Amino acid sequence: MNIEKYSRGYFMPPVKSLKWTEREYITESPTWCSVDLRDGNQALVVPMSLEEKLEYFQLLLQVGFKEIEVGFPAASETEFAFLRRLIEQDLIPDDVTIQVLTQSREHIIRKTFEALQGVNKAVVHLYNSTSVAQREQVFKKSEEEIIDIAVNGAKMLKKYADETEGDFQFQYSPESFTGTEVEFALDICNRVLDIWKPTVKNKVIINLPATVSISMPHVYASQIEYMSDHLNYRDNVILSLHPHNDRGTGVADAELGMLAGAERVEGTLFGNGERTGNVDIVTLALNMFSHGVDPKLNFENIPEIISMYEELTKMKVHERHPYGGELVFTAFSGSHQDAIAKGMKWREEKECQYWTVPYLLIDPMDIGREYEGDIIRINSQSGKGGIGYVLQQKYRLDLPAEMRESFGYSVKNVSDRKHKELMPNEIYDIFINEYVNINTPVEFINYKFTQNDHYDTIVSIRMKNEVHEFNGVGNGRLDAISNVLQTQLGIYYKDLVYKEHAQEIGSGSNAVSYVGITDMDGVVYWGCGIDADIMTSSVKALFSAVNKMVSSLQLPVDKEFILSSGKRF
Repeated sequence: MNIEKYSRGYFMPPVKSLKWTEREYITESPTWCSVDLRDGNQALVVPMSLEEKLEYFQLLLQVGFKEIEVGFPAASETEFAFLRRLIEQDLIPDDVTIQVLTQSREHIIRKTFEALQGVNKAVVHLYNSTSVAQREQVFKKSEEEIIDIAVNGAKMLKKYADETEGDFQFQYSPESFTGTEVEFALDICNRVLDIWKPTVKNKVIINLPATVSISMPHVYASQIEYMSDHLNYRDNVILSLHPHNDRGTGVADAELGMLAGAERVEGTLFGNGERTGNVDIVTLALNMFSHGVDPKLNFENIPEIISMYEELTKMKVHERHPYGGELVFTAFSGSHQDAIAKGMKWREEKECQYWTVPYLLIDPMDIGREYEGDIIRINSQSGKGGIGYVLQQKYRLDLPAEMRESFGYSVKNVSDRKHKELMPNEIYDIFINEYVNINTPVEFINYKFTQNDHYDTIVSIRMKNEVHEFNGVGNGRLDAISNVLQTQLGIYYKDLVYKEHAQEIGSGSNAVSYVGITDMDGVVYWGCGIDADIMTSSVKALFSAVNKMVSSLQLPVDKEFILSSGKRF
C-alpha cells in the first residue's frame, strides 16, 4: 500500500460555492430516473433477457418511476428489440417517459432514433467523457476537440429528432464530471445548451455524473452548486445527478447535491451498478420519508420488491442494507430490545403523532415489514425485555417483569448452548415446557369450593400415581389451595405474587395466570397456568411454581413421608 502514488484528483470551483450548507434538509422529492435497465443491467454477471427486462420494467412502474432509462438501443440487438417491444405493444404509460443513451457518433445516433420511431415521449441522453484522465489517456484530444464531440452530437440529436416521429427531450452528460475541471465542465455544457436553446416548454437536462466518486460529498455539492449558478438558460435547465458509489458515499453525494440545486436523480434499486454500484434510490427515497417528505415512490412492500429484484437480477440484497436488508430493523442486544419494547408501549399509551421509537428510524410496517420476527430477534445476547416482547407480540403472553428476567436466562442458555438464533416458536416452546401447566411431581386434578365468611376447598392432587383429597381454608380461592399445599403437604414458601390476563388468540380466549413464590432461602420460582377458566389457570400457575421449587430442591414427594417425618420444603 504505497500512498505516494495517490493524490486528490478532483477540482474545486473557482469561487466559493457553499450556499448548500445553509439548507438543513431536502424539502421535496426530485424527479427520479431509474437506470436499472441500463447501468444496472450491464453490471450483471448474466444480463437480463428481453422477457426479464420487460418484467423489471413493470416492477419499476409499480414502484412509481415516471422516468426510466431503458437502455442503449444501438449497442445490442436485445436492447434495440426491447425498446421496439415497449413502443409497438404500447407498454409505456402516458405519464411515463423513457430514456435512451447514445454516444456522440452519427451511426449510433441514427440507430437510436430508428429504435425510437413512434414513441410518445423520450429523453435522448447524449454523453462524452470530459475528465483529464479520459482526455489525455483514452481520447488523446485537446479540450476544444472534446467540446467539438459534444457540440457535433448535440447538432445531430436536433437533426434526427426533427426527422423522427415522437416527442423528444434532450439530455447531456459530461461523463466523468468529477474528474473534470469545473470551469471546463461548465464551458462544454453551455456550448451544448447554446445548440439546443432550451425553453420553458422544452427544457434540457444537464446531468452531472460522479462516474467515479473521487471526493468527499461536500466537494461534489460545491461543484454542483457552481454549475447550477453559472449554467446558461438556467431556468430552462433541469439539473440532474448520477452518483456512483466508489467511496461508499453515493447517497451522501446525492443528498448534498440536491441541497446544492439538483432537481433530478438517476440511480438504481438497492444501488446495483458497475463496480460498487450506482446511488441507491431506495435509501435516498426512504431517507426523505423518515423526515416527513413524500418521496413519491411506493416502497410499501419492500419484501416483495426485493424478491422480484433478486429473482430478475440474481443479485442479493445484503442483510444490513439500509431499509431493505433482512436484519436492519432487528435488535439482538438486550438493552436495544428493552428500549424498543418500551418505546412501542409508550406509543400505544400516548397515541403519539410522530414516530420516535428508540433505535427504529421509521416504522417497519410502513414498508411492509412485520414486528414479529423482524424487529426483535433472540440469541444469547438478548435480554429479558426483548424476549418478553416476542412472547407478548406473537403469543399475547404478558409476563410480569420479574418473571421475564427468570425466563430470559432460560432462553439465553438455550441459544448459547446451541450457538444459534431462536425463532419465536422456539422461544414459545421453551416457555411452555419450562413454565406452563407443570404437573410433576405434584399434579393438580380438580377442586371444589364453598363460601361462608371464608373459602373452604376440597382439592384433588395426584402424587406418585395416587390421587389424594385435601381440605383447606383461606381468604380467597387461591389462598385456600395455597394453604393446602403448605399445611397439608408441608411445602412452605412465602411472598406469593399473582398476575392474570386474557390471551386473546384466535376465536377463543384462554386465561393466562402467572404465580411467583419464594422459598425459605429467598429463591424465587415462577409458574404459568393457561386454561379456559380463569380460576383453573391460576391454580395451575401455582402448582407450576410449586413443582419448579420441589424439583429444584430434589426432595421426595410422598404424602406419608411428609406427614410422618415432618419434612419441610
